[in-house]
Amino acid sequence: METMQFKSILLPGMDDKRPLVIAGPCSAETEEQVLQTARMLASRGIKVFRAGIWKPRTKPGGFEGVGYKGLAWLKLVRQETGMYITTEVATREHVFEALKAGIDILWIGARTSANPFAMQEIADALQGVDVPVLIKNPVNPDIELWIGAIERIYSAGLHRLGVIHRGFSSYDKQIYRNLPLWHIPIELRRRYPTLPILCDPSHIGGKRELIAPLCQQAMDINFDGLIIESHCSPDAAWSDAAQQITPDVLDYVINLLVIRDVTQTTENLANLRHQIDTIDEGMLALLSKRMRISREIGIYKKEHNMPILQTPRYGEILENRSKMGAAMDLSEEFVRRVLTATHEESVRQQMIIMER
Repeated sequence: METMQFKSILLPGMDDKRPLVIAGPCSAETEEQVLQTARMLASRGIKVFRAGIWKPRTKPGGFEGVGYKGLAWLKLVRQETGMYITTEVATREHVFEALKAGIDILWIGARTSANPFAMQEIADALQGVDVPVLIKNPVNPDIELWIGAIERIYSAGLHRLGVIHRGFSSYDKQIYRNLPLWHIPIELRRRYPTLPILCDPSHIGGKRELIAPLCQQAMDINFDGLIIESHCSPDAAWSDAAQQITPDVLDYVINLLVIRDVTQTTENLANLRHQIDTIDEGMLALLSKRMRISREIGIYKKEHNMPILQTPRYGEILENRSKMGAAMDLSEEFVRRVLTATHEESVRQQMIIMER
């Protein structure tokens, strides 16, 4: 499609300074919890209140949101505090009910943005409506799928669009709940410079202690805003308790942020450094995956009474990979050191399997 031209997602009274901050609980649980959290956030200058009304859960049986009655609580938040209100929509019915309730900003979740059928259903429901819509990245790291979700809403006539970077799912264990993979939103920004990008550090980190550093990283690569889960009593939250913070902590995190106004030269250097950080994270993720496969090999060897060390195989790997590294302008000695350390860790992992 022809180049998309995006309009501002800011609403009257919103400051155009970075960052735009959207905050509130993962889920609307009770009217009291919603209003108490909103009052605390409003007193600290937060202009946009978020709360999930419908909660997509990975497995059945968990808390899936209070449903339509929660929309009335959000309306009370706006009446009492003057804050704008936003919630997630995943179906045509969600869109209709949210618009009927006067929700100011809609967002579309990661599971939904990964489904073109669901995105088209939402786009059709939004035809003729002028409301800001924020689209989270799909659960899998596919920038074209993300862009496709944006294009569907844009084609419905909505140009007040933004995106939310919430990280990407991974099978292997990570320090993050969802891998940041910063290079993907950076590439999205390169293709669409006027598209607002918000960071969701709560879902990337999965732990409240990671929220502050993730917020700073998002500001360092020039994100436009943050959407952060904040609860009046996080430990008692009905969903995602570990990644929610109190309004007091949120206020501290926001005031601690360094918003940089850098020259082009310094900005280019920062982007290069972030690329290195991203690659390092990717290398660690690949090593983790390699060790998982090594453990599976260890199980196979144990079941078939095979020794751990396969000397011919190891010698062949060292020889071939060293030549490959040389062809990539890497010293053979460096490649051998890396491979030797990797092999030693692989043997250690398989020994643990053998000793069980």
